[in-house]
Amino acid sequence: MTQPPLRVAIYARFSTDKQRDASIEDQVDSCRELAAREGWEVVATYHDRATSGASMFRPGIEALQRDAKAGRFEIVLAEAMDRLSRKLADIAKFHERMDHQGIEIHTLTEGKVDAMLIGMKGTMNQILLRDIGIKTHRGQKGRVRAGKLAGGNAYGYDVLPGISVNGKFEHGDRAVNRIEAEVVRRIFEDYAQGISAGKIAEALNLEKIPGPRGGFWGTSTILGNRERGTGILNNELYVGRLVWNRLHYSKDPDTGKRNSRQNSEDRVTSVAVPHLRIIDDALWDQVKARQRAMKTKNSDVPIWDRRRPKFLFSGLMTCGCCGGGFSKVSKDGFGCSTARKKGAAACTNMAVIKQKDLEGRVLSALEHHLMDEEAVRIFCEEYAAERNRLQATRAAGRAELERELKQVSTDHKKLVDAIIAGVPAEQVKDRMIELDARRKDLERQLSTSPAPDPIRIHPGMAQTYRARISQLIAGLSEAERMDEAKEALRALIEKVELVPFSTEESQTGKPGLAIHLHGALASLLRLACGQSVHEIVEAAAQTKKAPRKAGRDAAISSASAKADSQHADTIGELVLVAGTRNYRYQHSLHVAI
Repeated sequence: MTQPPLRVAIYARFSTDKQRDASIEDQVDSCRELAAREGWEVVATYHDRATSGASMFRPGIEALQRDAKAGRFEIVLAEAMDRLSRKLADIAKFHERMDHQGIEIHTLTEGKVDAMLIGMKGTMNQILLRDIGIKTHRGQKGRVRAGKLAGGNAYGYDVLPGISVNGKFEHGDRAVNRIEAEVVRRIFEDYAQGISAGKIAEALNLEKIPGPRGGFWGTSTILGNRERGTGILNNELYVGRLVWNRLHYSKDPDTGKRNSRQNSEDRVTSVAVPHLRIIDDALWDQVKARQRAMKTKNSDVPIWDRRRPKFLFSGLMTCGCCGGGFSKVSKDGFGCSTARKKGAAACTNMAVIKQKDLEGRVLSALEHHLMDEEAVRIFCEEYAAERNRLQATRAAGRAELERELKQVSTDHKKLVDAIIAGVPAEQVKDRMIELDARRKDLERQLSTSPAPDPIRIHPGMAQTYRARISQLIAGLSEAERMDEAKEALRALIEKVELVPFSTEESQTGKPGLAIHLHGALASLLRLACGQSVHEIVEAAAQTKKAPRKAGRDAAISSASAKADSQHADTIGELVLVAGTRNYRYQHSLHVAI
C-alpha cells in the first residue's frame, strides 16, 4: 500500500499598499497548482487581508500556528517568504516553531525553506530594504525642495493629479480647498480670540462640519503638539512654509506598532510655498503668542505636553456611552474625555465622579464582590466539569492512540521476524510500509497531545483572594509598598466602565454614574492561587501586548462547556464582571469570545 499524501496548509497575505484584494485568491490558486504537481493534499488555507507583514499579530498566521501545534498538516506552503513575514527575526522564529512540530515550509519562489536560506534571504532583504529606504528618503527630499509634498495630505488642500515632466510623471502638487480653508481660518481666528480648542471642536461638530478624516473634531486635532508640528494650529503649511522630516518613525519589535520620534533641527527641511498660504502672518503670530502664554506656571513645559500624575485607575476608565476614556476634568473629578473634547454630537455623558468615590467603590468591589464566594463556587463547578470532560475525552483518545501504536509496533515486529524466518520481503513490503507510516503518524499525534494537567482551582480560593486583596489595599497607604500595590491592583482590572443613570433610576434621587468593573480573571485567579505580585504584574503585561478578541457578553455557565481546551487551560481570555451602583452590586461571569 502506498504512503498517504502529505497534508499541506496554504497561507496567503496581501497588504493594501502593495496588492489588490484578488491577490489572495491568486496566491492560493498558484499554491494549489504546486501542491497538485507534488501530490500533496491541501487540508487548510489561511489568509490575512490588508494586513502588514511587519508583525506576527495576524489572525490568519496565528490560526495556522495553532493548527500546526495540533498536527493538522506536515507542510506550510506560501507564495514567498515575505508573505509569512517581512522581518527576518519573525521568519526565523516561525521556522523554528514549525521545525519543532516536524513541519516543512515551502514557497513558490524559494522552494523548501531551511535555516541557511532564511539567513541568506533575510540578509539580502535587510540590505535591500535599507537601500530602498535611503533612495526613497532621498527622492522625497528632492520633491520637497521642489515645493511638492512628499506624501499624505493636510486638511485645507486638494491633491492634484500627477503631471508629466520630461516623459516622467511627478506627484505631490496641492491646491487650496476653498471650503476647508475657511474652516482653517475660523479655527485660527477663534483660538486667537481666546476660545478654547474644546469649544471650537464642539461648535464644529454641532454644525456637522466633517473633521480631517471625515469624523468628529477633537481637541487634539486642533491643538496637536507644537514641538512636533502636529495639529491644525501648528501646521506651517497654512502660512506658506512646507516643513518636512520633522519626525522619524520606527516599529516596536514586540507589538509591531509604529512610534514617532522628533528629529534634530539640522535634519529638518523647510521650503517656501506661497501659493499654499491660507492665513496671514499676523494671525499666525497671535496664535503662537497665546500658545506660549499657556505654559504651566514656573515651567517651560506646555500644557498640552504636561504629564499629569498617574492616578490609581488612570487609563482603565471608559465611558459606557461612547467607549471613550475618562480623564481628570477638575481637581478631584473624572469625566468623559470625548464629551468634553468633541461635544454632545459625539457623546452626551457629562456626568462627573469624584476620585475618592471612584477609588473607594472600585476597591470595595475588588475586595468584597469581584471574587464573590457564590460566583466562584459556580464558576469552579462549571470549570471543573468542563475540564474533567475535556480531560476524559483527551485521555480516552490518547489511550486509544497508545493501544493502536502498541498493536502497530507488534505487527511490524512480526513482519520483521517473518522476513528473518525466510518469508520473501516482497510479500510483506507494502504492509510494512503501511505500518511504518501509521506508526509515525500515531507518534506525531501523541507528541502533540500531551497528557492533561490536574485542576488547580478550588472554591476556597475566594478566601485567599480576599485576604491578599486586603493586603494590597493596605499597601496603598505605605510608602515602601505603594507602587507595588498600585501595579498589582491595576493588573487585576480589565476596565472600569462608567455608565450614567438618571434621577429616576437612582435610589438616592440624584443622577450619577454606575460602575461596571471588568476584572481580568486570569490575574484574579493567579492572585487567589498564591502567585507573587511580580508574577501577576508580569503576566498581565504580556497579556495586554497580545491582541484581544472583540465581544465579552456571552455568559460562561453552560456555555463554558464549548470552550476550547487550550483556552480552558490558560484561562487568559476569561473576564469576571461586577456591576456597582450606589454600593449595590451584581455579579456575573463572562467569557471573551
